[in-house]
Amino acid sequence: MTGNPPCRVVLLGMMGSGKTTLGLALSRLTGWPYHDNDALLAAATGSTARDLTLESTAALRDAEAAALRLALRQEEPAIVAAAAGVVLDEDLRRALRRAGTVVWLHAPPSVLAERARRGPHRPWLAADAEGWMAAASAEREPLYRSVADLDVDTDAEQPGPAIQRIVAALSGRGCEQWLRALLDETRVACV
Repeated sequence: MTGNPPCRVVLLGMMGSGKTTLGLALSRLTGWPYHDNDALLAAATGSTARDLTLESTAALRDAEAAALRLALRQEEPAIVAAAAGVVLDEDLRRALRRAGTVVWLHAPPSVLAERARRGPHRPWLAADAEGWMAAASAEREPLYRSVADLDVDTDAEQPGPAIQRIVAALSGRGCEQWLRALLDETRVACV
């Protein structure tokens, strides 16, 4: 065993932070499969996030935990978009630290609120989206920092440079065998 973490990217951050956008773009670039939290949640529980949200916060958190555990069992290499709330659970934070390369995506609460408001399963954002986002971000920020290998401000940084930073982080973590063609293309393009 080499001691390298799994060749898995876990995108973590608040709703609207850009997990789906960056995850799909990174998947297209690397050819690695992308596992979205909502699809994993449905596969793990047979329910949608909206249905679980209407049931109870506890039901949603349990389902998000099941979705993350399912994601971490997927064959590597892989890209996973984790639910924003998984970081609230200490056991899941430990799992995230062993999961691979954890990338914390963040933006100011006003930006997150504007992006997330469009989501179909976020009824708690209806009254005061920015206020909720500010409070939740403040609570979770130290937890995200505690598990992140890399952080990306998705308001300040465009997807292209962010993806290049993620790929560079992966190449230094034992994922070269899965990135070889991509790294060779990058070197050729730079010559």
